[in-house]
Amino acid sequence: MSHTAAILDFAVASHTLPPQVRADAEHLLGDTLAVGAAGANSPEAVKLLDVVRGWGTSTEARLLGGGTAPAPSAAFFNGFAIHCLEWDAVHEPAVVHALSVVTSALLVASDRAGGSNPEEFLNALAVGVDVASGLGLSATGPMRFFRPATAGVIGAALAVARLNGLTRDQMADVLGLAYSFAGGTMQAHVEASIALPLQIARAAQAAVQAVGLVKAGLSGPNDGLEGSFGYSALIEPLDLARYTCGLGKVWRISEVSIKPFPSGRASHGVLGTLDAIRGSQRPMNSIIARVPPLVARLVNRPMTDAMTPAYARLCLPFLTALMLRTGRIDPRRFTPADFANPLVRKIAAAITIEVDGNTDANALSPQRLIINGHMIEIAHTLGSPDAPMDAAQLAAKRDLCVVLAGIVPDRRVFDDPLAYATDPR
Repeated sequence: MSHTAAILDFAVASHTLPPQVRADAEHLLGDTLAVGAAGANSPEAVKLLDVVRGWGTSTEARLLGGGTAPAPSAAFFNGFAIHCLEWDAVHEPAVVHALSVVTSALLVASDRAGGSNPEEFLNALAVGVDVASGLGLSATGPMRFFRPATAGVIGAALAVARLNGLTRDQMADVLGLAYSFAGGTMQAHVEASIALPLQIARAAQAAVQAVGLVKAGLSGPNDGLEGSFGYSALIEPLDLARYTCGLGKVWRISEVSIKPFPSGRASHGVLGTLDAIRGSQRPMNSIIARVPPLVARLVNRPMTDAMTPAYARLCLPFLTALMLRTGRIDPRRFTPADFANPLVRKIAAAITIEVDGNTDANALSPQRLIINGHMIEIAHTLGSPDAPMDAAQLAAKRDLCVVLAGIVPDRRVFDDPLAYATDPR
């Protein structure tokens, strides 16, 4: 059996999620919707909203933050809203924000159907996150394409196909079309461009469209992962056996990390450690972060007066200064006045980022922090399954999401996220 066949069998199979996996899926759904509601009220999302509304006036699906739009447009906006603050959950070993794309696509699929069964929705969510994360886990080299979008579109499309009750043969076409629509490169990350959440948005939209096209009788290539011009050949080399050997035995959604701070995940090892020790240390005159190459690649960028919020979210020196000065990472502080603040600039100048000897091109940990000559080992980043956020930290994140979201028309997005997702009312 090919690896593609094994993935399709898994995607269409009947599943009963183990209790802990189901609980993890529901918890991550709530985190994703809360982050999306906050992101939907961001200045960038407000700009996007006018564009999306120009794409049509159908009321097929809800927009996070309020209002409706045609299903593909809603998937696009919601995907952007979930990722635009860099606060969305991530499968760290895979380096895939799988919840962002899969949730965005499933929300509109559920709305389009007039609602969905909660258990079927969670099953589809878990399967989609599994496939997207599994493709990331299979990667044998560094990212060139933006993996949350390229792997995410495939996981999301299969999740929507599952929720729509498509057959296995139809799912093969869905996978092929999702691969055909895949796009988004790491150049957006290099430049810290707002194109990053736009790539997530496009992936969610493409997933919905792929399923719609197959339902209408159109087909896709059936060897999109392993073919001579497939994902592994063109996007990034895959060793799919790494993933398929555990299909159905290890649920990847339970390996996903929740992000405590609205910033690139690669910054969280340092930020979480500084947050824990802030106040118990003398002035931190020297901070050295020794990190894997991927961490340096993603967040080692200089502060400038002309930073955008998208750049600031991925600038570890600025984020370090903000944490030490205010004790939190608040998107409302990503302003020209904060960027130019002399005290912020002085604190940021105290951190040096050094690349360690880690040979894994996809590793985000372990990390080391050397403060005034004293070394702190960071084996696991806060929010990961091995270093979970405590109740107070989770509540603080939710509370800030509520504040940033402002007035939302449906409080279930915070108070009963599964009902929000499956019952459009």
